[in-house]
Amino acid sequence: MRINNNMSAVITNNQLLGTESSLADVMEKLSSGFNINHASDDPSGIAIAGKMQAQIDGLGKASTNSSDGISVLQTAEGALNEVTDMIQRMRELSVQAANGTNSDSERETIQKEIDSLLEEIDRVAETTEFNTINLLNGSLDNRTYAEHATRIQTSNTVPAGVYQITINQAATRGTSGVSPLGATTVTSSTVNSYDNTTSTTTVNTVASTDFKEFINNTTWVQEVTNNSSGDVVSHSEGSGLGMSGTITINGKGVSLTQGTSGEGVYELLRDTCELAGAIISNPADGSGFSIRSLKYGAQADLKIEFSSKEFAQALGFDTTSWGDAAVVESVGTDAVVDVHKTGGAVDSMFGPQATYRTDGNHIIVSDVDGFELSFLAEAGFDATTDTGSANPGRIAFNVTDIGSMTLHVGANKNQNMEVRIAAVTTEFMYIDDLSVTRVNGPEDALDSLDTALNYVTSVRSQLGAYENRLEHTTKSLDTTEENMTSAISRVEDADMATTMVEYTKLNVLEQAGTSALAQANELPQLALQLLQ
Repeated sequence: MRINNNMSAVITNNQLLGTESSLADVMEKLSSGFNINHASDDPSGIAIAGKMQAQIDGLGKASTNSSDGISVLQTAEGALNEVTDMIQRMRELSVQAANGTNSDSERETIQKEIDSLLEEIDRVAETTEFNTINLLNGSLDNRTYAEHATRIQTSNTVPAGVYQITINQAATRGTSGVSPLGATTVTSSTVNSYDNTTSTTTVNTVASTDFKEFINNTTWVQEVTNNSSGDVVSHSEGSGLGMSGTITINGKGVSLTQGTSGEGVYELLRDTCELAGAIISNPADGSGFSIRSLKYGAQADLKIEFSSKEFAQALGFDTTSWGDAAVVESVGTDAVVDVHKTGGAVDSMFGPQATYRTDGNHIIVSDVDGFELSFLAEAGFDATTDTGSANPGRIAFNVTDIGSMTLHVGANKNQNMEVRIAAVTTEFMYIDDLSVTRVNGPEDALDSLDTALNYVTSVRSQLGAYENRLEHTTKSLDTTEENMTSAISRVEDADMATTMVEYTKLNVLEQAGTSALAQANELPQLALQLLQ
């Protein structure tokens, strides 16, 4: 029996300290709800839980990103709904303008509403924003760079890279031909059987490089003689337009009066051309006066009818090749293009099945899987005019994947979704010059508006596809976050029932240990009985 070293008390005390330490751990789990409170509790478990928690937090934010993306698309789609309504309204107005019961003034009134709607479409395209990000002006579409081309559009299936074409022949307009505005003498006689007289007009023109000066410098003499006596009944002379007559451009006619100044003749012709779908050209470089169709391509018809060949000569037109008719008819031509395809001498990514179609200088290259590259070629640019280039007429399109909106819809790096929204301006829909006041204007407007309507519908359908995808993405992210939360709970959350059982056991052990320690501390007292 020893009194200096009470081994029973030492052993009991050690056991009690261990029980107290375990009880403290259990109570920490009960109070925190976590099975892992310190790295020492479960080293591998805390590493797994940390990674899983990062994924859970990322999934939650990715779900929010997806919802924000849906809001962006809904904003754009809402604006496009109004654009669709405006196009439908313009189409309705074009049908109204096509009716023959409408006069020119009524068509002009209809055109005012169309012009207002066109301006509103462009305004909507420029001002529709989400968080100051413009949605419909093309800034969220992929960037494509090229010279000598505008209004470049690529479908979603066009991969980034370089695509090359050569324009061998530029699209042309129907044209009256260049008028030389040369010096000449024109004589015209008209017999009037009613009073037995003959009216003779002699026109003398002076060569000029400017149409207005040409008309102003023209002099004319008109004499009326009696056919029986040969006496001069009247004599008049002056300057300005040499004789009266009519000119009809694509069915729109205008009467010009003898003696009208160059400024007056030019203004009347300009106004008539505007209604006739033509343009008048009077370049300052002296290259010659001409009338041309407004449009380019095989659909660009131009027909000019004069009341007489002499009247055409008085206006400065060269009639030597006209024959007996005082009519000029001309049709434009579409661009002729060479598409450089994969495997050729030129580094280009067009596939072997790529084809193209043209409407004037509007060129569309298409291929399988919805591949489409569309652009408007620079007027007059082709292999014959591009003389300073190593590859005359060549246009290289550098298609990039830059510009689209990137939505981060995952918890990790590069888990993105690219959203492209094409420009929905009147320019990109090719309705920026829509007019129902021109000859065949309502019919042309219907064609253009049908194409524009298809374009907007295509953009809206793409937005709808994005929205549906993002809705599924959001649901998937939420489900994944739920399942990962359940998984991390199994790793780091305390099982309260099991922990409570452990707590009860340790609590009883602590009480028992305390009692045993008290008993062990009493053992040295027995040594006193030996000393009695």
